[in-house]
Amino acid sequence: MHCPFCRHPDSRVIDSRTADDGTAIRRRRSCPECGRRFTTQETVILMVAKRSGVTEPFNRDKIVRGVQRACQGRPVSEDKLAILAQRVEETIRARGMAEVPSHEVGLAILGPLRELDEVAYLRFASVYRGFESLADFEEEIATLRQHRNEQRHEQRQGQGADK
Repeated sequence: MHCPFCRHPDSRVIDSRTADDGTAIRRRRSCPECGRRFTTQETVILMVAKRSGVTEPFNRDKIVRGVQRACQGRPVSEDKLAILAQRVEETIRARGMAEVPSHEVGLAILGPLRELDEVAYLRFASVYRGFESLADFEEEIATLRQHRNEQRHEQRQGQGADK
Protein backbone atom coordinates (compact mmCIF):
# COMPACT_ATOMS: atom_id res chain seq x y z
CA MET A 1 0.00 0.00 0.00
CA HIS A 2 1.59 3.27 -1.12
CA CYS A 3 1.50 6.21 1.28
CA PRO A 4 -0.89 8.84 -0.16
CA PHE A 5 1.39 11.63 1.15
CA CYS A 6 4.95 10.64 0.20
CA ARG A 7 4.24 7.65 -2.12
CA HIS A 8 6.48 5.35 -0.04
CA PRO A 9 5.66 1.78 -1.20
CA ASP A 10 5.09 0.37 2.29
CA SER A 11 2.95 1.05 5.35
CA ARG A 12 2.31 -0.48 8.75
CA VAL A 13 -1.17 -1.49 9.94
CA ILE A 14 -1.95 0.08 13.31
CA ASP A 15 -5.58 -0.98 13.71
CA SER A 16 -8.16 -3.07 11.80
CA ARG A 17 -11.94 -3.01 12.21
CA THR A 18 -14.86 -4.46 10.32
CA ALA A 19 -17.12 -1.99 8.57
CA ASP A 20 -20.38 -2.04 6.60
CA ASP A 21 -21.88 -4.98 8.51
CA GLY A 22 -18.78 -7.13 8.06
CA THR A 23 -18.51 -6.74 4.28
CA ALA A 24 -15.43 -4.52 4.55
CA ILE A 25 -12.35 -4.01 6.71
CA ARG A 26 -11.17 -0.54 7.64
CA ARG A 27 -7.46 -0.30 8.43
CA ARG A 28 -5.58 2.55 10.09
CA ARG A 29 -2.06 2.68 8.66
CA SER A 30 1.19 4.51 9.36
CA CYS A 31 3.92 5.34 6.84
CA PRO A 32 7.41 4.36 8.08
CA GLU A 33 8.96 7.02 5.80
CA CYS A 34 7.02 10.23 6.62
CA GLY A 35 5.24 9.04 9.79
CA ARG A 36 1.81 10.24 8.65
CA ARG A 37 -1.30 8.15 9.20
CA PHE A 38 -4.10 7.27 6.79
CA THR A 39 -7.10 4.96 6.55
CA THR A 40 -7.84 2.32 3.92
CA GLN A 41 -10.91 0.20 3.35
CA GLU A 42 -10.89 -3.27 1.82
CA THR A 43 -13.99 -4.85 0.29
CA VAL A 44 -14.54 -8.03 -1.65
CA ILE A 45 -15.72 -7.18 -5.13
CA LEU A 46 -18.58 -9.37 -6.26
CA MET A 47 -18.33 -9.94 -10.00
CA VAL A 48 -21.23 -10.62 -12.37
CA ALA A 49 -20.64 -12.78 -15.44
CA LYS A 50 -22.84 -11.64 -18.30
CA ARG A 51 -24.10 -13.90 -21.10
CA SER A 52 -21.61 -12.29 -23.50
CA GLY A 53 -18.76 -13.60 -21.35
CA VAL A 54 -17.87 -10.16 -19.99
CA THR A 55 -17.57 -9.80 -16.22
CA GLU A 56 -18.24 -6.60 -14.33
CA PRO A 57 -18.54 -5.60 -10.67
CA PHE A 58 -21.96 -6.04 -9.06
CA ASN A 59 -23.80 -2.73 -8.93
CA ARG A 60 -26.89 -2.16 -6.78
CA ASP A 61 -27.82 0.86 -8.89
CA LYS A 62 -28.28 -1.40 -11.92
CA ILE A 63 -30.75 -3.49 -9.93
CA VAL A 64 -32.67 -0.36 -8.91
CA ARG A 65 -32.74 0.99 -12.49
CA GLY A 66 -33.94 -2.34 -13.93
CA VAL A 67 -36.67 -2.78 -11.35
CA GLN A 68 -37.62 0.92 -11.55
CA ARG A 69 -38.78 0.43 -15.13
CA ALA A 70 -41.00 -2.44 -14.06
CA CYS A 71 -42.40 -0.29 -11.23
CA GLN A 72 -43.20 2.70 -13.44
CA GLY A 73 -46.62 4.06 -12.48
CA ARG A 74 -46.82 1.74 -9.46
CA PRO A 75 -46.96 2.87 -5.80
CA VAL A 76 -43.38 1.80 -5.05
CA SER A 77 -41.05 4.25 -3.28
CA GLU A 78 -37.33 4.77 -3.92
CA ASP A 79 -36.65 3.51 -0.40
CA LYS A 80 -38.40 0.22 -1.11
CA LEU A 81 -36.39 -0.18 -4.32
CA ALA A 82 -33.17 0.43 -2.38
CA ILE A 83 -34.17 -2.19 0.20
CA LEU A 84 -35.00 -4.65 -2.60
CA ALA A 85 -31.56 -4.08 -4.16
CA GLN A 86 -29.93 -4.61 -0.77
CA ARG A 87 -31.84 -7.88 -0.27
CA VAL A 88 -30.77 -9.07 -3.73
CA GLU A 89 -27.11 -8.30 -2.97
CA GLU A 90 -27.30 -10.04 0.42
CA THR A 91 -28.86 -13.11 -1.20
CA ILE A 92 -26.14 -13.28 -3.83
CA ARG A 93 -23.28 -12.67 -1.38
CA ALA A 94 -24.68 -15.37 0.93
CA ARG A 95 -23.97 -17.93 -1.80
CA GLY A 96 -20.27 -17.40 -1.15
CA MET A 97 -19.24 -17.09 -4.78
CA ALA A 98 -16.79 -14.44 -6.02
CA GLU A 99 -18.42 -14.48 -9.45
CA VAL A 100 -22.12 -14.99 -10.11
CA PRO A 101 -23.88 -15.40 -13.48
CA SER A 102 -26.20 -12.51 -14.40
CA HIS A 103 -29.01 -15.07 -14.67
CA GLU A 104 -28.67 -15.70 -10.90
CA VAL A 105 -29.02 -11.97 -10.24
CA GLY A 106 -32.28 -11.92 -12.19
CA LEU A 107 -33.60 -14.92 -10.26
CA ALA A 108 -32.66 -13.23 -6.97
CA ILE A 109 -34.73 -10.18 -7.98
CA LEU A 110 -37.94 -12.11 -8.72
CA GLY A 111 -38.84 -13.20 -5.16
CA PRO A 112 -38.49 -9.82 -3.42
CA LEU A 113 -40.15 -8.05 -6.35
CA ARG A 114 -43.16 -10.40 -6.19
CA GLU A 115 -43.55 -9.51 -2.50
CA LEU A 116 -43.18 -5.79 -3.25
CA ASP A 117 -45.62 -5.40 -6.16
CA GLU A 118 -47.25 -8.16 -8.22
CA VAL A 119 -47.82 -5.99 -11.30
CA ALA A 120 -44.18 -4.87 -11.35
CA TYR A 121 -43.20 -8.52 -10.84
CA LEU A 122 -45.23 -9.56 -13.89
CA ARG A 123 -43.66 -6.81 -15.99
CA PHE A 124 -40.14 -7.76 -14.92
CA ALA A 125 -40.76 -11.51 -15.28
CA SER A 126 -42.25 -11.06 -18.75
CA VAL A 127 -39.06 -9.44 -19.99
CA TYR A 128 -36.63 -11.50 -17.90
CA ARG A 129 -38.21 -14.84 -18.77
CA GLY A 130 -39.07 -13.77 -22.32
CA PHE A 131 -42.84 -14.28 -22.32
CA GLU A 132 -43.95 -14.81 -25.89
CA SER A 133 -47.69 -15.33 -25.62
CA LEU A 134 -50.77 -14.58 -23.59
CA ALA A 135 -50.56 -18.13 -22.25
CA ASP A 136 -47.20 -17.30 -20.63
CA PHE A 137 -48.84 -14.41 -18.76
CA GLU A 138 -51.86 -16.53 -17.79
CA GLU A 139 -49.60 -19.25 -16.42
CA GLU A 140 -47.61 -16.76 -14.35
CA ILE A 141 -50.78 -15.10 -13.04
CA ALA A 142 -52.11 -18.51 -12.01
CA THR A 143 -48.85 -19.15 -10.13
CA LEU A 144 -49.15 -15.74 -8.41
CA ARG A 145 -52.73 -16.50 -7.35
CA GLN A 146 -51.73 -19.90 -6.01
CA HIS A 147 -48.85 -18.33 -4.05
CA ARG A 148 -51.17 -15.66 -2.61
CA ASN A 149 -53.78 -18.29 -1.61
CA GLU A 150 -51.08 -20.37 0.11
CA GLN A 151 -49.93 -17.30 2.05
CA ARG A 152 -53.52 -16.55 3.16
CA HIS A 153 -53.97 -20.17 4.24
CA GLU A 154 -50.74 -20.04 6.27
CA GLN A 155 -51.84 -16.76 7.89
CA ARG A 156 -55.20 -18.24 8.87
CA GLN A 157 -53.51 -21.29 10.37
CA GLY A 158 -51.14 -19.04 12.31
CA GLN A 159 -54.06 -17.03 13.68
CA GLY A 160 -55.90 -20.21 14.67
CA ALA A 161 -52.87 -21.41 16.63
CA ASP A 162 -52.80 -18.14 18.59
CA LYS A 163 -56.32 -18.62 19.96
